[in-house]
Amino acid sequence: MLFNTFVHIPGIGETTERRLWQAGITSWDDFRPPYPEFLSAQKIRFINDHLERSRAQAGQQAPLDFLRQLPAAQRWRIFPHYRDSVAYLDIETTGLHFTEHCITTVSVYDGARVFTYVQGENLADFAKDIGQYNLLVTYNGKAFDIPMLERHFGFKMTQAHIDLRPLLQNLGFVGGLKGCERQMGLDRGNLAGVDGYCAVLLWREYCRTKARPVLETLLAYNVEDAVNLESLLVQAYNLKLTGTPFAESHRLPMPDLPEKLFFPDMELIARMRSY
Repeated sequence: MLFNTFVHIPGIGETTERRLWQAGITSWDDFRPPYPEFLSAQKIRFINDHLERSRAQAGQQAPLDFLRQLPAAQRWRIFPHYRDSVAYLDIETTGLHFTEHCITTVSVYDGARVFTYVQGENLADFAKDIGQYNLLVTYNGKAFDIPMLERHFGFKMTQAHIDLRPLLQNLGFVGGLKGCERQMGLDRGNLAGVDGYCAVLLWREYCRTKARPVLETLLAYNVEDAVNLESLLVQAYNLKLTGTPFAESHRLPMPDLPEKLFFPDMELIARMRSY
């Protein structure tokens, strides 16, 4: 969808972009003579200049440049182009207050492999590892995950970022991450009903007991949050294509799920949920 996009060009809105598509200009390479009559000579020169810079940016794999130019509601368009360098990211914490609470675990999924980081074990490795990705995908990460990580590690995460919360809200899906998953047909199985508060209790239990099954249960939940972001984004992308000339040609298949690395202790979950 990136190479079919014109709304990143200043002065080109969705209405003009749709007129370009209807005129047969459905990609950057299609923007050549004869140009549509509704464009002035000055506008044609401006678009050509901008597209030349856009091609250079795409060749350099610089998603942040495109993200800054795209309207916020259209940033989903960069996803397939940078899918080979994406980190689906989710964190767990001891609470929601930025200054009083801390990060307990972080899960990163790159579409093939799962990586986990645990406070007191390997959390510091996250700072180095996250730098290899060009695109971050979160749910409510703009307001929570990213600021928490930046505060903890003391550096800015400058990658391009797609936050699924406003994207899914725009499509009519509300109710938090778990609510959106249910509405979009994702089944958490044994982890259904486990929430962020339960994750806090699991961490407290792990700190008290150092029992590995407790940590594995927490990581199973955290990893599920990260892995499901890919399926949600693929569905959102396909829904956003509806009504464009690319609804079928650009449609993405649902992703395969990775092999599970952690398995929850169901008796422990039942006990945590009874608190």
